[in-house]
Amino acid sequence: MTAAMVESDQGSEGRPWEYLLRTWQELDVPEGWRAEIDEGQIVLVPPPHAHHNGIAEMVQRLLYRGLPDALGIYQTLGVHVAPLDKLYVPDLVVMPTELITAADPEASDPMDASEALLIVEITSQVNAREDRTKKYRAYARAGVPMYLLVDRFDTRGAMTTLFTEPNEDGTYKRSDAVPFGKPLPLPEPFDVTLLTDGFPG
Repeated sequence: MTAAMVESDQGSEGRPWEYLLRTWQELDVPEGWRAEIDEGQIVLVPPPHAHHNGIAEMVQRLLYRGLPDALGIYQTLGVHVAPLDKLYVPDLVVMPTELITAADPEASDPMDASEALLIVEITSQVNAREDRTKKYRAYARAGVPMYLLVDRFDTRGAMTTLFTEPNEDGTYKRSDAVPFGKPLPLPEPFDVTLLTDGFPG
């Protein structure tokens, strides 16, 4: 993750979140990059490695197999973690399609993270720590029921972990982790087994 582009302006109408959100909406981000709001700053996330994109495509394809019609899988979708005034752009977000359809076509407002059923983050060398700590806590605080972390740079070796049962204190009560190469069952409404043996390291 790069250094901050824009810091919150405490004097901007006394509402730093509104100032940052407006700035985020107006940014002209280079193709492939993502802008996020964290710790009162706007930061840029560089384009991921091809292996990162390959894993995202494999996970998305598998999720579609058991996905109910009322849910969709979205990339480059900004989600607002309201309790912490953070805005992230996860690798994949599973959310009710009716919320996407009902979004204001004239605005680029982020979706409420609490409406997501599943959020998927795939670590890169530059952001692995954030995915394991800041985003883990943020998604739990937002009440995201399932957080899937595909961590190619885990010190134990490449791991895939499904966190469930979020707490308001920013933790998940349950975590199910498997090394790359082992299957990971995903609960309802997916009812599929994530096969990680094809994940590039």
